[in-house]
Amino acid sequence: MNGDGGHDHIEEAESKQEGGAGDADPGDEANEQEVIVIQDTGFTVKIQAPGTEPFDLQVSPQEMVQEIHQVLMDREDTCHRTCFSLQLDGNVLDSFAELKSIEGLQEGSLLKVVEEPYTVREARIHVRHVRDLLKSLDPSDAYNGVDCNSLSFLSVFTDGDLGESGKRKKKGSELEQIDCTPPEHILPGSKDRPLVPLQPTNKDWKPLQCLKVLTMSGWNPPPGNRKMHGDLMYLYIVTMEERHVSITASTRGFYLNQSTTYTFSPKPANPSFLTHSLVELLSQISPAFKKNFTALQKKRVQRHPFERIATPFQVYSWTAPQIDHAMDCVRAEDAYTSRLGYEEHIPGQTRDWNEELQTTRELARKNLPERLLRERAIFKVHSDFAAAATRGAMAVIDGNVMAINPGEETRMQMFIWNNIFFSLGFDVKDHYRELGGDAAAHAAPTNDLNGVRAYGAVDVEGLYTLGTVVVDYRGNRVTAQSIIPGILEREQEQSVIYGSIDFGKTVVSHPKYLELLDKTSRPLKVQHHAVLSEKNESVDLCSSVECKGIIGNDGRHYILDLLRTFPPDLNFLPVEDEELPPECQKLGFPCQHRHRLACLRQELIEAFVEHRYLLFMKMAAIQLMQQKANKENKATALTNSASAEMTASSTAAPKDPEASKATQTNSEPTQTVSEATQTPASQPGTTTEITTSREVVLNACKAVGSISNTSFDIRFNPDIYSPGVRFPEDCAEDIQKQKQLLKDGAAFLVSCQIPSLVKDCLDHSALPMDGATLTEALHQRGINVRYLGTVLEFVDKTPARAQLDHFYRIGISELITRCAKHIFKTYLQGVELSALSAAVSHFLNCFLSSFPDAVAHLPADELVSRRKNRKRRNRVPGAGDNTAWASLTPTELWKNVVSEAQSYYNFTLQCDNVDLVVEKYGLQKITLLREISIKTGIQILIKEYNFDSRHKTAFTEEDILNIFPVVKHVNPKASDAFHFFQSGQAKVQQGFLKEGCELINEALNLFNNVYGAMHVEICACLRLLARLNYIMGDHPEALSNQQKAVLMSERVLGIEHPNTIQEYIHLALYCFANGQLSTALKLLYRARYLMLMVCGEDHPEMALLDSNIGLVLHGVMEYDLSLRFLENALAINSKYHGPRSLKVALSHHLVARVYESKAEFRSALQHEKEGYTIYKNQVGESHEKTKESSEYLKHLTQQAVALQRTMNEIYKNGSSASIMPLKFTAPSMASVLEQLNIINGIIFIPLSQKDLENLKAEVQRRQMLQEPGKIEENQEDCLLELDDKLAGRDAAAIRSNLWT
Repeated sequence: MNGDGGHDHIEEAESKQEGGAGDADPGDEANEQEVIVIQDTGFTVKIQAPGTEPFDLQVSPQEMVQEIHQVLMDREDTCHRTCFSLQLDGNVLDSFAELKSIEGLQEGSLLKVVEEPYTVREARIHVRHVRDLLKSLDPSDAYNGVDCNSLSFLSVFTDGDLGESGKRKKKGSELEQIDCTPPEHILPGSKDRPLVPLQPTNKDWKPLQCLKVLTMSGWNPPPGNRKMHGDLMYLYIVTMEERHVSITASTRGFYLNQSTTYTFSPKPANPSFLTHSLVELLSQISPAFKKNFTALQKKRVQRHPFERIATPFQVYSWTAPQIDHAMDCVRAEDAYTSRLGYEEHIPGQTRDWNEELQTTRELARKNLPERLLRERAIFKVHSDFAAAATRGAMAVIDGNVMAINPGEETRMQMFIWNNIFFSLGFDVKDHYRELGGDAAAHAAPTNDLNGVRAYGAVDVEGLYTLGTVVVDYRGNRVTAQSIIPGILEREQEQSVIYGSIDFGKTVVSHPKYLELLDKTSRPLKVQHHAVLSEKNESVDLCSSVECKGIIGNDGRHYILDLLRTFPPDLNFLPVEDEELPPECQKLGFPCQHRHRLACLRQELIEAFVEHRYLLFMKMAAIQLMQQKANKENKATALTNSASAEMTASSTAAPKDPEASKATQTNSEPTQTVSEATQTPASQPGTTTEITTSREVVLNACKAVGSISNTSFDIRFNPDIYSPGVRFPEDCAEDIQKQKQLLKDGAAFLVSCQIPSLVKDCLDHSALPMDGATLTEALHQRGINVRYLGTVLEFVDKTPARAQLDHFYRIGISELITRCAKHIFKTYLQGVELSALSAAVSHFLNCFLSSFPDAVAHLPADELVSRRKNRKRRNRVPGAGDNTAWASLTPTELWKNVVSEAQSYYNFTLQCDNVDLVVEKYGLQKITLLREISIKTGIQILIKEYNFDSRHKTAFTEEDILNIFPVVKHVNPKASDAFHFFQSGQAKVQQGFLKEGCELINEALNLFNNVYGAMHVEICACLRLLARLNYIMGDHPEALSNQQKAVLMSERVLGIEHPNTIQEYIHLALYCFANGQLSTALKLLYRARYLMLMVCGEDHPEMALLDSNIGLVLHGVMEYDLSLRFLENALAINSKYHGPRSLKVALSHHLVARVYESKAEFRSALQHEKEGYTIYKNQVGESHEKTKESSEYLKHLTQQAVALQRTMNEIYKNGSSASIMPLKFTAPSMASVLEQLNIINGIIFIPLSQKDLENLKAEVQRRQMLQEPGKIEENQEDCLLELDDKLAGRDAAAIRSNLWT
């Protein structure tokens, strides 16, 4: 295998890291070597296309021929070709062949592009591709949320690409040109929160129109006699010059025919301009097309690839401008065919999703290349399935799919579309009556999805789950599932061979299922247990009773209905005659919940087990210590009767029988001692020691509730407290233990996890900014969102309550918008499609507008039929009186929000309208609007809304542009890449930056291999790489990686997601370091605008942002502006970190520096003294920070004295005084950058130029991996130097600064 040598150091790194973990996978050593297989060395081929000069293309042996096709269809000069083959020496290459398998293909080979005859399919693909090229800069697909397009605005602030074009043009004049004044609404203290700047105008989107109309002609399809002349289809085109033409697509290419709108005359026109490409034909007949198409393609290829690549899952925008609806043949055709992804590329039209999902799971996974292939296939099928399921769910709710049981009531209908099964989230046939009816039916799909996610992650061979996607759309919850082969032909009773279909009355089991599920029981902490069926037979299960096992016609073992994979949450499940622990009761638990399906989260189970494990170790240690102490006491008493040797051996006797063997064999003296010990008297002593060590483990096991008596093993029985489930008599003791475990788990959540979350927020290791990041913070610690009320009450009682203001405010806003979402869900179910925009705008008015009597406009204006048709059967699910929604009033809605908060979250909101809420809790209406829109899928027109007018409503029905689905699905992971990423992070934290950088580069390669170019995890990878590049002094590379991270965050998470805001701040720092000051400021202003909108000004993160802005403004000598931002940062830091914190001292110092530049020395001294006092009290007088501050105070005092002297001189001698001019210097860029690095937590590691060169060479070598042997030797010396340099650093300093 080539290139082994290059990877040795990675293996060492890995094995070092895993040495600590007891259960490192023995296969891991091998994995690292396999990485090389993927990056075989690339080579260059020449490509010759008709009408263009030959050009070189870099390719890799792994690529398929098809990938070269893709490159050619994207290149500016060949993009208009789609129907061609590649030929090497006259032989056509197979599209699906890998390049390395092609004979004779080598460095410098010439590949010819040869035009091929069209078929109907190829002609359609060609027209679609031309349409995509014409629309390539048009953002409408991103606004409409189709084809995985999404928005990105970074290029607006960087004026195009940051790379080459962004370098500083003129060194000296840069400062004068910058206009630093931020817009009013960004300044500290501004109360204005405009919405329009969220989507700044992108001048690239000004449409370069090439054609007026391109559409399918009404003469399609060609009649039989024309088919025999090679006609495939007809197009109708109107050029910019108003020329109407009809075009034939034939097997030979495209030409003009003589048809008009009303007469069919398919003969070629004269001249017919027959060309192989539609673009060439249009360029000949329309000069405007030729000019604009060329300009458009130039712009298209200039855009950063990350602005155009499709995302793996659709991202929807909650705001959009009014876009003109243009004619579009492809869009029109797509809407009426079931095109998903590229169905027409797959034989047999619709895809068998189940077969695809399960086959990808069955792929081999022995070594790294196999695993990568498998994970890539799994990820691709999942993202396609999620897209198809979403589209199907919308079609079902919009009434466009026929039910498979059309005779039933709408709520009970089920649907099949495109090989996906859809069911609605209503309680059908009282299935969930015992568990809470519709509320349970609504919660079950998400629980089931969590189960699918958990079993999928354990990934046991031979056990299969269904593809599952949960879609919330227009107030309905739809579950989309792949179909088990054969399940539709038989009754459920016959199919289920494991589990129960009636919640535990009849239960069956199956040895194969027990064997498969047993493999999942340890990682998922599920206990193997027995339950009683109706006939009082004991049945063994290794999951909850609802979990059903069905063997499909394909012979695979499927499990479904995984809604109780995790144990019940007793805080929300009142059980008669059961007492909860006092810490739960103190908080008012148990609470009655809407349904009985409340489960603990997997994260909580894991945290709880880890907590218990630490407890177990502590207890065992304490007992062993006690034993040891007792023994020593006894031993001293024995001295008289026994020889000295004996005493020595008995005190040193190891507890563990294994260890005692070891000591005997290891050293000579011990042997003699132990021989001496073999006297009958001491024999019993050793055995009792062994038994006592067993006892120690037994006691510790009992104390922590382990299911085994000889080792630590905690598992939960998910059927405890399930209504209708009974357990055999002989398990009574075990069941009691399990009940206790569940109570302990519930207590652990409220007594450990909630306080630890609040503690993390106090010390700023958790920094939620909006609802989504708050939910994530809760979930990471295993806290369900239904605990939000409890968490907020806990925060309210915390002594340092003021330092949690931001958290409390975000929590209240999340609680209110979630309550509103619950109400909105049922509200929408009663609205028919024609009244949708009126109903949504009315709801938003009641929710956010200050206008007290918002009245709904019934859609009487457009068209209403005079005679009401009473017999319409096919009504929207759950539709009652269709205008009930119009009677909602703001007072009633807010009353409902308050009661929902009380009943669902046990939280008392004291307010009965939106203005009181905003006032009392310090919320912003724009933030509430953003949160409710994202949660419910509403898309609104981007304009300024006047929420506070008491005379008219804020929204009209024209402001509601769309309603999108909210989709939940499984996110398959790239395990190997993630493993590398974590190792890289660990290395970096230990201070080995170079190795860390390599591992993270490797992770990036593997992530790209599995996920393609766009993914959240790739974003994190790029951000860390950029930070490492920056720390190691490679600023341009840092800038390039961070630019990718920003673009990706905008595209994958959303343009105003908190993560995107963070990425903007990092990018601004790297821009500043590269001398692009005005760009840095623009980026910081953008970040501040987004942050104001997402969470308002009062947030600890705002202090960091304002310090950054203040410093940059100080650097460009805008002192007054700079002070506004720095003083705001000082105020926020004092509030959230306490007036004595080191952050506040630093803030004082930054403010003092600006006052010094303004020559206001009194103020400067005052601030620096404050800072000095903090340093002196916190870190002592001898600390370097305190000394620095004291030096700076002396310097300021000297300056002040000098200034005073000069002033006195002027007063004394008048204007004739000969004064030495005072030097007020602008701060040097280096000093500003130094301060920027400090506040952003970056500590530099001084590397010499030579080290840097070595490092770059090393990285390049890793990428090329050519002739590893030779390079290896030369590199060794350089690496050693680097290692010494890096290893010697203070690892702790580095650890503190690399947050990921």
